Amino acid sequence: MLLVASANGAVGMEAGWRILTAGGSALDAVEAATRMVEDNPEDHTVGFGGYPNLIGTVELDASVMDGATRRAGTVGAVQGVRHPVTLARAVMERLPHVMVVGEGAARFAAELGMEPEELLTPVAEAAWRAGVEGRIASDHPHHRLLRVVADLVRDPEHVAGTVNVLARDAAGHLASAVSTSGWAWKYPGRLGDSPVIGAGNYCDDRHGAAACTGWGELAIRGVTAHTVVLGLAAGLAPAAACERALAELRGLDVPAGEPMMQVVALDASGRHVGVSSQSGSEYLAWEAGWESYRTLPRRVVPITG
Repeated sequence: MLLVASANGAVGMEAGWRILTAGGSALDAVEAATRMVEDNPEDHTVGFGGYPNLIGTVELDASVMDGATRRAGTVGAVQGVRHPVTLARAVMERLPHVMVVGEGAARFAAELGMEPEELLTPVAEAAWRAGVEGRIASDHPHHRLLRVVADLVRDPEHVAGTVNVLARDAAGHLASAVSTSGWAWKYPGRLGDSPVIGAGNYCDDRHGAAACTGWGELAIRGVTAHTVVLGLAAGLAPAAACERALAELRGLDVPAGEPMMQVVALDASGRHVGVSSQSGSEYLAWEAGWESYRTLPRRVVPITG
């Protein structure tokens, strides 16, 4: 058994591990762990308390993937849903689709009995107001956001953040989950890599799983999560597979600053790794026989220069 997550997944590690040690599925474990992060108002990159879009509305993206069947479910730009990871799983299990977004996702949530909730907390709202104050005529619904979005999304403290959770259960099956509130002050309706299977999330029992956080547009353009798993399929170790995937991002431009990408990955046998294009970042892992999860350094794989 194994549970791997990005550093902000700490609040959900125990919930996921309890499911695995009780004989539960990898899919149940990643959903439970991710829900805990979505409930955390102190994490402004995921779920309740997440930073809003340019007009002050919290829009959430999430995805799940079952490695045994390669079935997947994703939701994007959904409003008022506290646990988009659960809604994404419902897309996978109850609809003949993979992705549902916007008003359709909110409608689906209502059909499932999910009560709409206000996700914008006072702290997140205050940060939004400080970021956009004087830039947008909030009382004018047709204000031209195009004039300001390019500058506002360059805020280095708010451009990235996602929770990634991967699991391998006692039966050897894999699952992955990704959830985010996306790029702070983003243009309404923007989707990042988190709800895009192959970009921010990919899982296949035969080879392994990978999930991403960072500049989501880079992972979409580089199909990063799937590229990692293709490397695993080719026989590469997790670190080498991630290094090759990040190498594919070199030369791609971003709106401002340096390109940034982080990946967590595991192979079918349970070997795992975290990599980052920047130094100083960490990931979490909990293996059978460990009393608790451990915080481990990510390998640094530069994507500039």
